[in-house]
Amino acid sequence: MSDDLRFPIGEFSWPANISLAEREDCISRIASTPSRLRAVLSGLSAEQLDTPYRERGWTLRQVAHHVPDSHMNSYVRFKLALTEDNPTIKPYDEAAWAVLSDSVDTPVETSLCLLDCLHQRWVALLRGMAEAEWKKTFRHPALGPVSLEQNAALYAWHGDHHIAHVAALRNRLAW
Repeated sequence: MSDDLRFPIGEFSWPANISLAEREDCISRIASTPSRLRAVLSGLSAEQLDTPYRERGWTLRQVAHHVPDSHMNSYVRFKLALTEDNPTIKPYDEAAWAVLSDSVDTPVETSLCLLDCLHQRWVALLRGMAEAEWKKTFRHPALGPVSLEQNAALYAWHGDHHIAHVAALRNRLAW
């Protein structure tokens, strides 16, 4: 764990290559993200959910809604890369999405259910991919080409990263 409240598990480091064992670990972490997020949010009151995980940071409610927003975008990026030749994806403004009414006012259970269903489909897709498909890429306008194995590593980290935001706040405030 890091003392940096923005990156409690450290910043993401882009891997050049990913072994089969590392890929399997990424898939397992992605598969377990919904249940781990649900567990770390369990029992929190509305007031606690509306507490930012750090000064000028998102509330736990916004984090709970951000995870499926982000993971839906990643799932679509996988499908685009699997069906098109190095497609250019459209990034989204996650900070702007986090202040929309569905991220501020909606019960977290709505997004937890969405995440459950989304990850069932996504993990089925990941587990069904052929070896060569992991090397397929999409083009991110700011990052350049991103392989699907790199994107799997990013989103395994992403789930862990936001779960750690919630866990670290609960720990600091003894919730």
